[in-house]
Amino acid sequence: MVEAPRPFPARVTLIHPDAPPKPAVGSPCNGCGLCCLLEPCPLGMVLSRQRTGACVALRWSEAQQRYVCGAIGDAPGHWLGRLRQWLARRWIAAGAGCDAALAAHNGAEE
Repeated sequence: MVEAPRPFPARVTLIHPDAPPKPAVGSPCNGCGLCCLLEPCPLGMVLSRQRTGACVALRWSEAQQRYVCGAIGDAPGHWLGRLRQWLARRWIAAGAGCDAALAAHNGAEE
């Protein structure tokens, strides 16, 4: 007898109250931050020294009212910094659209 797959347990993640709602998969990224708050991209794993949990490079931009990748914005101007920016853009699929198949609930929806 084959057992039906169990749903993943719910995970609670704190997110900035002014963060935009998570976009639909395939829609342009709006900086909701949910994906990076749950697990870092490959570069984020190196920077964070962890495979799960919030990426240490994730930054809240008060001016933009959204999350931004610090590995892209904080890179120094030398070639190593430019390489890090290129890798970060590649690994977070910047410009490719949301690929986080996650469901977000604000806690009031019970």
